[in-house]
Amino acid sequence: MPTVLHGKHIVLGVTGSIAAFKAADLASKLTQHGAAVDVVLTPDAARFVTPLTFQALTHRPVTTDLFDPRIAMDHVALAQRADVIVVCPATAHTLARLALGLADDALAATVLASRAPLVVVPAMDAQMFDHPAVQEHVARLHARGARIVGPMEGRLASGLVGRGRMAEVPEVLGHLRAVLGAATGDLRGTTIVVTAGGTREPLDPVRVLTNRSSGKMGYAVAEAARDRGARAILITAPTALPDPPGVDVRRVETALEMREAVLAACRDADALVMTAAVADYRPAAPAPQKVKKGAPTWTVELVETPDILTEAGAAAPALVRVGFAAETTDLVAAARAKLVRKGLDLIAANDVSAAGSGFGADTNRLVLIDREGRVEDLPVLPKFDAAWILLDRVRALLASGWTRP
Repeated sequence: MPTVLHGKHIVLGVTGSIAAFKAADLASKLTQHGAAVDVVLTPDAARFVTPLTFQALTHRPVTTDLFDPRIAMDHVALAQRADVIVVCPATAHTLARLALGLADDALAATVLASRAPLVVVPAMDAQMFDHPAVQEHVARLHARGARIVGPMEGRLASGLVGRGRMAEVPEVLGHLRAVLGAATGDLRGTTIVVTAGGTREPLDPVRVLTNRSSGKMGYAVAEAARDRGARAILITAPTALPDPPGVDVRRVETALEMREAVLAACRDADALVMTAAVADYRPAAPAPQKVKKGAPTWTVELVETPDILTEAGAAAPALVRVGFAAETTDLVAAARAKLVRKGLDLIAANDVSAAGSGFGADTNRLVLIDREGRVEDLPVLPKFDAAWILLDRVRALLASGWTRP
């Protein structure tokens, strides 16, 4: 399935930093996603990575000299056709020149001549990024609408440790997708709340009741919503997954914490996609101290947790609500019963005992059932692709002017 990057024109500006080698990986990844990548190298950048490297990766000419007679005014053409400009890495010197609006090389002139969104990925040695002069330039670029990605804390080329390490390529890609989605996505102007992961209910300060949910499906839905221009709010129980760039991530642990976070987020939301595996029961009275091994049995009284989907619908009647049903038997019947019981608009069911559809898998096989009783059986798909199709149905509901029966 094409991503938001497919068919887009992206200008990649590369400046004179040792982190320039990461820009080659970024150029490769963007090209693999179907983007047309035009690379502009500053003279100092060409000392680290040659133009031929980028030409081989993107299959397109590389701009290096503003005054090359063979490409006179080429920066204007690049600026006009760019859907987004990303400067990666951006040195302290480049941040100053961009903030001041200079146009003394091909990259700076291209940025100045364009009205495309600007993404800036700083990289520099220890203490430089925190210098007041650099912070002033960053603030000025941010105030003009540029998206600043990073830098990270970590080990730097000098051997020092500090804030200045360039953001990793997957994070940069995520921010580019967010920027492009916000500009052209079909869910622009909407807020979609997504829940993910398996809640943890404490038995004592050490042990918890939980489930096998990896959170991958919910994270995929949040990323797809972001790519389509929505404001994506991801309310996630503990997972091993990194935060998706460009997504408003809110972390919770228990079912009660998720309830509070969901109800707060849904006050101004358009849709709620409840992929989280929320505990149905929690310990009535968690032990205040670790329970020592010794007794042959341990009896724990469990009490029912709140029905978050039902409460969200009562609190926000106009909210489109999508539930998930992880089943092992009677998939369609069980999902349909859940949809009716909770008054949902759509439910996505999956057989977690089936190959390619269980917890932790990178694929899923969803059966979509709407409130009219229509059943759509999807094939096994990567979770992002399944999420995209699910959001197609959400978008149709939002666009239809529907009202809750």
